[in-house]
Amino acid sequence: MKKNFLLLFILFCCTYSINTLAQPTNNQNKDASFISYNQIITGSNLSFKMVPIPAGHFTIGSNENEKGRGKEEGPKKDIKVDAFWMSAFEVTRDELDLFLKDETTSQNVNVDAITRPSAQYIDLTWGMGKEGGYPANSMSQYAALMYCKWLYQKTKVFYRLPTEAEWEYACKAGTNTAYFFGNDSKDLGKYAWYQKNSAAAFHKVGKKLPNPWGLYDIIGNLSEWTLDHYDAKAFEKINNQQLIVAPNTDKYPKTLKGGSYLDAAFELRSAKRIHSDPIWNRRDPQIPRSKWWLTDAMQVGIRLVRPMNTPTEEEVKQFFKAYLNL
Repeated sequence: MKKNFLLLFILFCCTYSINTLAQPTNNQNKDASFISYNQIITGSNLSFKMVPIPAGHFTIGSNENEKGRGKEEGPKKDIKVDAFWMSAFEVTRDELDLFLKDETTSQNVNVDAITRPSAQYIDLTWGMGKEGGYPANSMSQYAALMYCKWLYQKTKVFYRLPTEAEWEYACKAGTNTAYFFGNDSKDLGKYAWYQKNSAAAFHKVGKKLPNPWGLYDIIGNLSEWTLDHYDAKAFEKINNQQLIVAPNTDKYPKTLKGGSYLDAAFELRSAKRIHSDPIWNRRDPQIPRSKWWLTDAMQVGIRLVRPMNTPTEEEVKQFFKAYLNL
């Protein structure tokens, strides 16, 4: 069974080969359909923008002399990444609310207690903003993946969370500095909401400048879930052939990237690795505690990717079965 999960993952999620460092190989992405587009969410007037991320090579991890560097950010490894699309903005509360309020799937079949999220027991935005372009927050990785599953039912397009490597590759956008704009954090306020300028609140998406590949709030505002189970020694275990992220349904710890409105500048570095923590749900009044919502992780959000190579319906089914243990 584990071999089948790995095979599926290689087929359509992320196969990485260790190669020499190079710039994005744009010649691999000349397909006329590999362009930015807006995805309409079926049955609504909402859409979200997806931007193309070209295939290429990059160095995962941080430089040894980088200010604020953690040991888990190394050793650096050179990685090849396949082409994919990534959402230009963090998923908004408006978009998530369509999922929260949907009584049926696109096939007009009742959504049961397993596939429909439980109600939020308190205002998990803590009064920072909901409708009108504020980012969706406080959901667990499970809830984020279930949103992706629902989105597939609605649009018939396969969206998922990025792997850690995909996220870091897209954030760096061909750079090898601490931030995609350089090593000095003095310009960080132009690109990100963080501890120094956020007034202790997240903000509407897209109000800062994007990175070179058109990704807004890729650092700051909300930290973003990845698909990866967190391993502090992950980069040490990469062999000379592939970096493969296998499914792991353990609840903790999972990897997040990007830093948030609560974080200091050094925590928004492209290579910074963040892991989830059980204390993020310590005030949950439900028994057992919710697998959907996080009472103490108001700084957590999501961003979507779509692999360039389209999986089959059966492959999508097996993907969600593997990652959600359904």
